Amino acid sequence: MQNRMPFDVSKTESFYDKLGEWIGDIFYDILPEAGFELRDEQIYMAFQLEKAFKDKKVMFAEAGVGTGKTIVYLLYSIMYARYTNRPAVIACADETLIEQLVKKEGDIAKLENVLGLNIDVRLAKSRGQYLCLKKLDQVRNNEISDEISDIYQKLPDFIHMGGSMQSFERYGDRRDFPNLSDEKWSNINWDTLQDCFSCEKRHRCGLTLHREYYRHSTDLIICSHDFYMEHIWTKESRKREGQLPLLPEHSSVVFDEGHLLEYAAQKALSYRFTDYTLDTLLTRLMENEVREKTLYTIEEALLDNESFFDAISKYTEHTKGSEKQIITKHPLVLKTCRKLLSTLQSLEEELVFESELYVISEYDLKIVEEYLEQITYSLSLFLQELNGITWFEEGGGERTLVIMPKMVEEVMREEVFSQKKPFIFSSATLSNQKSFDYIANSLGVKDYLSFSVASPFVYDEKMEVYLPGFPKGSMEDKINYLIKMIYHSEGRALILLNNKEELSHIKKQLSGVIPYPIYFEGDEEISTLVSKFQNEEHAILCSIHLWEGLDIPGRSLENVLIFSLPFPPNDPVFTAKRNGVDNPFFEVDLPYMLLRLRQGVGRLIRSEKDQGTVHIMIEEDPDFNVLQSVIDAIPTKPKEA
Repeated sequence: MQNRMPFDVSKTESFYDKLGEWIGDIFYDILPEAGFELRDEQIYMAFQLEKAFKDKKVMFAEAGVGTGKTIVYLLYSIMYARYTNRPAVIACADETLIEQLVKKEGDIAKLENVLGLNIDVRLAKSRGQYLCLKKLDQVRNNEISDEISDIYQKLPDFIHMGGSMQSFERYGDRRDFPNLSDEKWSNINWDTLQDCFSCEKRHRCGLTLHREYYRHSTDLIICSHDFYMEHIWTKESRKREGQLPLLPEHSSVVFDEGHLLEYAAQKALSYRFTDYTLDTLLTRLMENEVREKTLYTIEEALLDNESFFDAISKYTEHTKGSEKQIITKHPLVLKTCRKLLSTLQSLEEELVFESELYVISEYDLKIVEEYLEQITYSLSLFLQELNGITWFEEGGGERTLVIMPKMVEEVMREEVFSQKKPFIFSSATLSNQKSFDYIANSLGVKDYLSFSVASPFVYDEKMEVYLPGFPKGSMEDKINYLIKMIYHSEGRALILLNNKEELSHIKKQLSGVIPYPIYFEGDEEISTLVSKFQNEEHAILCSIHLWEGLDIPGRSLENVLIFSLPFPPNDPVFTAKRNGVDNPFFEVDLPYMLLRLRQGVGRLIRSEKDQGTVHIMIEEDPDFNVLQSVIDAIPTKPKEA
């Protein structure tokens, strides 16, 4: 430990005292000498964070844009990791943001250069971010594609060799295929039908090799909120199955954009049942030499599966701006559900007999048994009047039933915050009317430290905000305004959208019209798009998911265009939230919109030298309270459009 510390600690000295001295030297001397601005807010945050690490407490660290909070929590996390000989985990809001910290212009690279540190930082991505060799083989056999052939040809040699591996290299990360669209990637990446534990390719699999790599990080492991919560919920079951947990033992956790953690926790606890998945599994099962009774039960299950999803499709309601459809539990829906559940339970019994005959491959049988167990449990939950949120999704030829728990605070309290270690929530938006009780209670946090520091930027000198009004539903006027503003800033624009419908419309209207490079989320791997946007000064980036976390200082981003106020959709998740309060609009819809709006506006000014404009497009005749709340939420008085 001592050799890895950039400061000396004798046996009679306190690590925390020496760490505090070193942190002070960094902010008062080293960073200013390297050209960094001395910020009182950043120094205040640094010494507040010391308490959380020293006392191993939960801390809500609310720090405005420009306080340099990332550098602060990185310094403490790295040094504490070296002190405890266990890596720290940095959990970002989602998969689209975890590359941001390790980009060449990022804060980790800055710390390495200025402090002369060699920081061991590794990314832990979700399974869907990796290539699946089995699916790649299937796609190659079913279609002729230059892209797929090129991916196959460029696979490392050790994948195709028999015997033991003499050497290997990591491969198969989504980022290795930057030009592949999200749609094409979904055909060859990992999905729920893959049972990695019994797959014969697992020891040559890119996912396996990446996991083995990031587990040995000595400083930092960066993942998403979703990944961290999946680690928590699967930790014990993976141990029972003889597998390692997704993350190794770690010293501390930072939840960047921590205000979003509750949804990740709910999502990780959700059950998903897709008609196509069951259909594929059972059809594959029929290819084996199973008994006639088993075959009959499989055929019955296939018919019942189709009937159940047909019934749900008939009794669902679409919600604008969301993929989540509201389900009406009509008697026909419940009847077909009970019938499917009964048939699948019979099939589970039949497979017990089949396993003793060894006519089904162990790989296929294990997948089917595990998936059937999950489906039958999901269906039983659906039939109960449980304290949960249920919805239906339809797209890409698949229909999915989703069941999500309404409240997660009890599980979070027992499974996460019962651990004696520093948990740091970092965001510009954590408190509600200067209180942190709302987020603490929703996550089951009973004892915590907290602080708030405002942004050091003088926004009146750096930012101009406009609130142009448009007739309701007038997309053409909005598009014309977008084009005008893009020309005015000569590109350099981030367009923030609320849903796929808006993104699709913008893509159709702007493609081929704008003389600047324009990038749309989903067309390529997201960090590749962000890098292109940052390095091509006159480019435009259109995104649904980059309201938080995007950090583009400099001239590449001088114009943020918010296409519509980011109110939550009327989907089942937010409907459940609204049903739990006295005044849904003022307690759910408006706070959500304002928080997201503040995050979006915060993308513009990222450094002392930045300046530019923000355009928040508002439909005419908005509610006075809404308009006033928007004006109060933005950091400078809006100008006349």
